Amino acid sequence: MLTQAGCLARRKRLWEAVPESIEWVLIADPRHVHYFCNFWVHPLSFSTCERGLLLLERSGAATLMADNFALRSAAPTDPFVDKRIVETFYDHKHSVINRDHVLFNAVKKISDTVYGRPGAVEAEWLPVGARELLGLDREAHSVSHEPEDPVRKGDLVDLGSIVRHLRRKKEPDEIELLKQCMIATNAGHARAFEIVASGVTEVEVYSEMLAAATKAAGRAIVMYGDFRATNAEVPKIGGLPTEYQLQSGDMLILDYSVMIDGYRSDFTNTIAVGGPSDDQRMLYDLVTAAMAAGEAAIRAGALAKDVYRATAAPLNASPYGATFTNHAGHGLGLGHPEPPIIVPESSDTLLAGDVITLEPGLYVEGIGGIRIEHNYLVTKSGYERLSNHDIRLE
Repeated sequence: MLTQAGCLARRKRLWEAVPESIEWVLIADPRHVHYFCNFWVHPLSFSTCERGLLLLERSGAATLMADNFALRSAAPTDPFVDKRIVETFYDHKHSVINRDHVLFNAVKKISDTVYGRPGAVEAEWLPVGARELLGLDREAHSVSHEPEDPVRKGDLVDLGSIVRHLRRKKEPDEIELLKQCMIATNAGHARAFEIVASGVTEVEVYSEMLAAATKAAGRAIVMYGDFRATNAEVPKIGGLPTEYQLQSGDMLILDYSVMIDGYRSDFTNTIAVGGPSDDQRMLYDLVTAAMAAGEAAIRAGALAKDVYRATAAPLNASPYGATFTNHAGHGLGLGHPEPPIIVPESSDTLLAGDVITLEPGLYVEGIGGIRIEHNYLVTKSGYERLSNHDIRLE
């Protein structure tokens, strides 16, 4: 779970990033509500896809708005807010109304709090109905209710982009959540080595991995990604597992994420079914050399495109470099992928606090496909590797 100290630290950085004229912000992206106050509707709950809104004031006050069923489906710990405005959606006695309108009823109760004061809204996520209740222009990212206020006249605050940039620097509670994801993902990879064999289906492998990851996490998780077998005829394929039965000579790519409280891992192994051939070992040696070269380039201040070039160099020096068409890695956290993006023409620079992946891969007709991946916390001097699974073919 996120901590109160972490949520307060993120709010402090938010207020340092927005103009001093802004007195309040209305957070609407469910990930960002969670980011600032630890309110997260679990995706496996009755209220999956529902959400709340968060009013933050420069004075330090935080008000959460949600319906009663969404609140009971949230994380087991209370959100770190000063006030909760909870509207009843369902009481086991009466019929229900449009659930979004229930949330709008909560928004009505903060209108007097924000009226006449300059503020900013997360325009990408705030519903039009809620904006109208607050008297906001549909195009406005920020508002003051003063017609000559410069914030409203053109210097609009792109609150959503500000928060997304803040997300790149992970606080200690976020790193702890990510490490929990990594532990669960490690367990899934370890279980895969135990059960992968000819005749076993992709979905059977997935089910066993999910059980192992859930046990390691000690709680319900979401697990998604690529669980597909490649081979000499089909060297590149991805997606959710199928009833395909593994065959000797297949290369099973397991590139997946475990998500806990909105944060996620993302790392990969490839297993050679029935044991690797000499050609498969050759591909393995190339991608491990690429990963080592990419790791040597990771540090705060490095250009993402330079990390890409370092990772790609051993692959491009081989006869198979043209098959490496995916990114060499990307940022990770509440989103997947998120900045920095490690590609040839990236404009991103690595920052201390970024969590990134490296995932070199090759997909060769006549042999099959291989991809490996680790996750890293970027530091000023280099990195801390967060994933600790065995990368091997058997």
